[in-house]
Amino acid sequence: MKYINQLLIILGITFLGEILHEFIPLPIPASIYGLLLMLICLQTKIIKLKQVKDVGGFLLDIMPIMFLPAAVGLIVIWKDVAHMVVPLIIITILTTVFVMAATGKITDFILKKDGGQDI
Repeated sequence: MKYINQLLIILGITFLGEILHEFIPLPIPASIYGLLLMLICLQTKIIKLKQVKDVGGFLLDIMPIMFLPAAVGLIVIWKDVAHMVVPLIIITILTTVFVMAATGKITDFILKKDGGQDI
């Protein structure tokens, strides 16, 4: 029952993100609204980490499986994107490096701000 409750909390926040996406006319994906809502709820202790930790860890563990449909879709449309492979690889590498650097800098900032305390 614990896992169902944790999943319902995560799905509820995700649903609220979808609702916000419909009512706020910004070009921001609904998943980002959901992530921001979850961050706000965790930071303000509306939702405690222990209330979503187990299912959150499970979802992170199975995340690679979630990319399989996209890979299959790429195989299906390969003839349409074959001429763009090199630019796509370059863009993927550059954006991955940028995201890793930004994540590292933000993590360093947060750790220095909190004094290295565990969350």
